[in-house]
Amino acid sequence: MAEFAKTSLNKIVRGPKRAHYDKKLVYEILDSHFICYVPYIHANTSIVIPTGYGRKGDQILLHGSNKNRMLLSLLDQELASLTVSHMDGLVLARSVFHHSINYRSVTVFGKAHLVEDDEAKMEALEIITENIIPGRWAEARIPNQKELNGTLVIAIDIDEASAKVRDVGASDEVADHDLDVWAGVLEIDTLPGKVVRNDDCKPGLDVPESVKSFTFSNHSVQPE
Repeated sequence: MAEFAKTSLNKIVRGPKRAHYDKKLVYEILDSHFICYVPYIHANTSIVIPTGYGRKGDQILLHGSNKNRMLLSLLDQELASLTVSHMDGLVLARSVFHHSINYRSVTVFGKAHLVEDDEAKMEALEIITENIIPGRWAEARIPNQKELNGTLVIAIDIDEASAKVRDVGASDEVADHDLDVWAGVLEIDTLPGKVVRNDDCKPGLDVPESVKSFTFSNHSVQPE
């Protein structure tokens, strides 16, 4: 894959040594998560909302109700953006000043488009669902026509993007190396928790394979 061109929007100015414009890495970070943070403007106020997403090629797919304020605002904006971020570790230095976080993040910029065709909308909903928990689409009832009609789906072009990654230990002042203070990284792993059956679930139903096999590491780069 090629690299994203550096522009006034996606160029990383602070900490440029951690900047990456490689499309493969950008898509890898996007595909290994399912929550993004989307900013928009409403009533002259900037608002940021977390929401689930999926990716198809060079587009990010989002969905909500037909009256979803965020999605409708994005369609009215000249350009949309979103951010995805992973926290990989707490970087603990000898001095509080040099504490940090190891992370992987991506910021995307592009035009938002309304997805209107029913077949394309259904495909988008499947992609979003499968990005969150692989295998679930085939286990559950898919949206009926009434539900599909009440759902707004938009696609945001990945026109400009960049990644920023920190994956190193603490960087203390040399003068602090003799301090009796531990320094290092506390790695953070996100793991599935207890499976809780709904009270109104029919008796005798087994936990589905999508739940039993779910791990946060099963989100991987999609084939193009």
